[in-house]
Amino acid sequence: MQNVVLVIHLLLALGIIGIVLLQRSEGGGLGMGGGGGGGVMSSRGTATALSKVTWALGIAFIATSLTLTILAARDAATSSVMDAPAATAPVAPDGDDAPPPLPFDLPPTTGDAPIAPPPAD
Repeated sequence: MQNVVLVIHLLLALGIIGIVLLQRSEGGGLGMGGGGGGGVMSSRGTATALSKVTWALGIAFIATSLTLTILAARDAATSSVMDAPAATAPVAPDGDDAPPPLPFDLPPTTGDAPIAPPPAD
């Protein structure tokens, strides 16, 4: 169920992006449907239709967002991470508290000398 709503949610997001790019902005933008007034859809009618589609897609996007939130909350665990007992650190098998060895050898440090890689041969 959650996957179906998520796919619808993503398709709505792509639809909103496409519809917004089709709309005419103040400076012209990528707007479609401009030009002369003799067609079936005038520029005013196109703007009204695109704004209605944008509103519908926006409302559907919010509805799917709320639905996904409700589905995720329903599937969530009922206990908090803070309710769980504190985990103890793993103990080394030999009982030694020393950290594991590094996978490479570092040059020894002497006094205040900085650690530097050995010169290339």
